[in-house]
Amino acid sequence: MTYQENYQKWLDFAELPAYLRDELVAMDEKTKEDAFYTNLEFGTAGMRGLIGAGTNRINIYVVRQATEGLAQLIDSKGEEAKKRGVAIAYDSRHFSPEFAFESAQVLAAHGIKSYVFESLRPTPELSFAVRHLHTFAGIMVTASHNPAPFNGYKVYGEDGGQMPPADADALTDYIRAIENPFTVQLADLEESKANGLIEVIGENVDAEYLKEVKGVNINQDLINEYGRDMKIVYTPLHGTGEMLARRALAQAGFEAVQVVEAQAVPDADFSTVKSPNPENQAAFALAEELGREVDADVLVATDPDADRLGVEIRQPDGSYLNLSGNQIGAIIAKYILEAHKTAGTLPANAALCKSIVSTELVTKIAESYGATMFNVLTGFKFIGEKIHEFETQHNHTYMLGFEESFGYLIKPFVRDKDAIQAV
Repeated sequence: MTYQENYQKWLDFAELPAYLRDELVAMDEKTKEDAFYTNLEFGTAGMRGLIGAGTNRINIYVVRQATEGLAQLIDSKGEEAKKRGVAIAYDSRHFSPEFAFESAQVLAAHGIKSYVFESLRPTPELSFAVRHLHTFAGIMVTASHNPAPFNGYKVYGEDGGQMPPADADALTDYIRAIENPFTVQLADLEESKANGLIEVIGENVDAEYLKEVKGVNINQDLINEYGRDMKIVYTPLHGTGEMLARRALAQAGFEAVQVVEAQAVPDADFSTVKSPNPENQAAFALAEELGREVDADVLVATDPDADRLGVEIRQPDGSYLNLSGNQIGAIIAKYILEAHKTAGTLPANAALCKSIVSTELVTKIAESYGATMFNVLTGFKFIGEKIHEFETQHNHTYMLGFEESFGYLIKPFVRDKDAIQAV
């Protein structure tokens, strides 16, 4: 089908919402071609794209099609998989809540249970929820640290990590086989809530997640000594980190925490930053301002779905040094290994994992403590595979996994990057 035919098919669909129809009518030829010349690609980690009308954009129909594919995959696994269901979370972006609940309605039309968070939550909490609730899969509606015009849809497997290759390939095949996303059926939202096919979750899962996060601390005496006075500035960059990071710091014993309030409010336009990416020093502008005001020792930022962490530390001249992802990884690794060695709890078979493009400095740090470093391909799913191997073969004890792109996982009750743990 040509892009013109695809465009006309959308324009002719009588039930198209007014906002999408208006967008179609306003398109010039170049935009039409870009929006309709292909389908938004569903890869191993899901899909991500510009929000808008079209087959090459992310919108309710593209999300319905992806979820219909997931529903068909779960159907093929039998009744137990349908009862276990799917955990669903979403971030602060445009249409994130709509995409999440529409996904739940598609699943409900197949008799598949879903657990949907009441409001925005971090990606790592979604990974935790899949494991905690023993669901068959998870959906995270997020475009991570991409600019405001984007959104995305990630699918997780039953271990809370990226879906295994066989299931991921089957899911892609199911999605591609759906010729007309306009025909995907949705169950009624309120009816599905009433009959239990859609269950809204929130604080009950938050509390369990935070209970696990408490176990990330190794030397509580150190926090008791310095945590009350160590001045921290935190910014969630208008994203999901606000839901949990402040609570995680408080329960650990850090009392002198200031939050950049202008960036603590969910904002799909990320109006105070050019890009909500903690890898960029520009994203720290307001945090630095507050830091100078309160004489903060350290500034921390999480990206919109709170899976990546950025850090700046105060220098002797009062300026703030922006740390690279490799530097943060080295500091975390050194601390974990030193604290366990001091406490006498460093396992003889301690292991760390990193992507092959991340610094070898951390390998040297690991070796100096008698720990083994495993280099894996880029993508956190490969770190997840190593964790699974360690747990099933009992050959190593996992201590840390990281990527230089500001992603860290300390405790494996989550199977993806976790900025709340890293904070």
